[in-house]
Amino acid sequence: MAKGKKRISIHDLAAELGFSVSTISRALNNAIDVSDATKAQVWALAEKLNYQPNNLAASLRSGRSNMLGVIVPHINGAFFPAVVHGIEKLASKAGFNVMICQSSEEVDREKKHINALLKAQVDGVLVSMSNTTLDFAHFEQVRRKGIPLVFFDRMPELPNVCGVVLDDYLGAYQVTKHLIEQGCRRIAHLAGPQHLNITFNRHQGYHDALLAHGLPYDAALVVPLANSRENGGVAAMRHLLESNIQLDAVFSAYDFAAAGALQVMMESGIQVPKTMALAGFSNEPFTTMVRPRLTSVDQRGELMGEAAVQLFLQLLKRTDTFTGQRIVLKPMLMVRDSSLHGQLAQTAKNQQ
Repeated sequence: MAKGKKRISIHDLAAELGFSVSTISRALNNAIDVSDATKAQVWALAEKLNYQPNNLAASLRSGRSNMLGVIVPHINGAFFPAVVHGIEKLASKAGFNVMICQSSEEVDREKKHINALLKAQVDGVLVSMSNTTLDFAHFEQVRRKGIPLVFFDRMPELPNVCGVVLDDYLGAYQVTKHLIEQGCRRIAHLAGPQHLNITFNRHQGYHDALLAHGLPYDAALVVPLANSRENGGVAAMRHLLESNIQLDAVFSAYDFAAAGALQVMMESGIQVPKTMALAGFSNEPFTTMVRPRLTSVDQRGELMGEAAVQLFLQLLKRTDTFTGQRIVLKPMLMVRDSSLHGQLAQTAKNQQ
C-alpha cells in the first residue's frame, strides 16, 4: 500500500455496496447464509479495491488467530530446520500459519520473542529454549494467559509442562557402548552445558555406559565445550592433546564440535579410526561427506516437529484436568567409518 494511501476497510465495502458490515463479513468468510450472488459482488469489489482483511482485529473478535509461534535457538545445521519443517507441515494441515523466531542462544532475545508472540495473539507457542536460559518466568507468563505451550528438544524442569524430546541418554549410551565394543577403553567426552536437559542426558548416558561395562569414569576425560560449533571442538581437542591424557576415542555431544576435533586429529597426524575413534551427535548432513564418515546419532527432527504440533492440538482441546505430557522419541545410532576402531575397522573394510 502506497504511503499515505487509506487502507480499505470492511466499512468501505459495506458503504459502496449498500450492505451491512455483518453481511460483508459473512460473505468474505463464505458463510452459508449469504447468497452466491451477494458473495460474488463482495469478492469482486474487494479484489477491485485491493481489500486486505485486518487479521489482528478478526482474531480479537473471534479469540483465535490461527497463528502458531515457534522459537528456535538457531537455524544452523540441519536439526532445527528439520523440526520447523515438521511443524509447518502438520500445522498447515490443521489450518495454522507459523511464525518463526530465532533466539540466537540469547535469553533476552527469547523473552522479547515471547512478548511479541503474545501481542500477536498467537494460539500457541512452541519453543526450544536457548542455552543461556536459566530463569523460566517468561514461559510461565505464557501458561498464565492460558495459551498452549509446548517445548521441543530443550525443555526446562517445570511441573505439568508439555514437551517432545529425544532420548538423549539412550543415544549417548548407545554411542559409548559401540565404542567400547570396538575395543576402546579411554573414551573422552566433549560435553555441552550441563544445565540443558539434552547435553546433561548425553553426559549421563556416556557415564553410565562406562560403568555398566566395567570401565572407570575419569573426570579428566570430560572436557566442557565452549560452544557447539567447530571452534569449540578444536579448542577442546587441543586441550586433551596438550594434557597428554591417554585416550583412544572421543565422543562429542555435537557433530560440529566433532568436526572440529577431527580437524585437530588430522593436523596432529592421528589416524581416525585406526589410532583414535570418533563419534558425534545429531546426524548432520556433512557427517556422510567428511572422510572418514562420522558416526553419529539421528535426532528425528521432522518427527519431533510433528509431535510438538500434535501436543499443541491436544492442548487446544484440554480440560481443567489436563496434565503435562512428555513425548520421548527413540534415537537412531548411525555407525560409520570414524568409529570402527583397530582390528574391527580392518575387518569391516575387508568385508566391503
